[in-house]
Amino acid sequence: MGWLPVGDSYEISLVDGKVAARSTGPRATGRPLKTLPKALRDTSEVDRLRQLAQWLDRHTAECLARVDAWVVSSLPVPTGLLARVWPDPAWRDALRDLVVLGEDPAESGFLRDVTDGGDLRVVNLDGETVRLSPASATLPHPVCLPGLTDLREFADELDVTQRVEQLHRGTWGKPASLRKRDTTVTDFRGARVPNRLAARAATLGFRVSGAQVKCRVWEAGHTVEAALWFDEDYWDSEATLGNLSWSVAAGPPLRLTEVGPVAWSEGMRMATALSGALTGSGKAA
Repeated sequence: MGWLPVGDSYEISLVDGKVAARSTGPRATGRPLKTLPKALRDTSEVDRLRQLAQWLDRHTAECLARVDAWVVSSLPVPTGLLARVWPDPAWRDALRDLVVLGEDPAESGFLRDVTDGGDLRVVNLDGETVRLSPASATLPHPVCLPGLTDLREFADELDVTQRVEQLHRGTWGKPASLRKRDTTVTDFRGARVPNRLAARAATLGFRVSGAQVKCRVWEAGHTVEAALWFDEDYWDSEATLGNLSWSVAAGPPLRLTEVGPVAWSEGMRMATALSGALTGSGKAA
């Protein structure tokens, strides 16, 4: 944004998300001052700029959370919607360089631009910039991406940085040893977590409900919820984790063999993050 005059000697602006000032006197260098002058700190102009900075921070976080939800659930997003939000820097930063799929699963690439008409400009695995014109586009969860290893290697070659975890999001595959009667994963049972479990869960994007930490995904036409149990006395001591299970929202537990690949991966990711475990399998019971 531009610089706004305050009084006769200063201008203020947002620099890297913070209020900064520069002198406008005859010896001014045009560079921001290292600290905000005391005479400006309580002015209405600085206060309004601080409020704008806080709103922009919230807006950025909301954009990242929304795009993350699209990725986690591999939801098709109308390209007309992408065209409307793309001019906004917060939305653009959240979306840029994510792998998108068009109507043809073979049409994939790193999103670089969206035209006013909803066309997508992507860089494909051949390194070519191509235009896709689907009615909707999918930002797939990595377990749903064909050629994930090749995409990861190509992203490293391009030095791609994704604001929303997609290609380098931790993934867990279902073990082949699951039995049809199994309904819980016991890998994390007995793990000890510091008493700020609720805050830690919220920071990681999960929610606490009763004696469970939960995350939800949309998969195969259903909302599926992964739930990790913990003891209810965690306010007074360390939390002790229990079993991990999945269910269709507000429904009975699913058999582990019925859990889809995205819901499985996200549930294991949640439990691993909270427990600090390094496991890619899942002991079942």
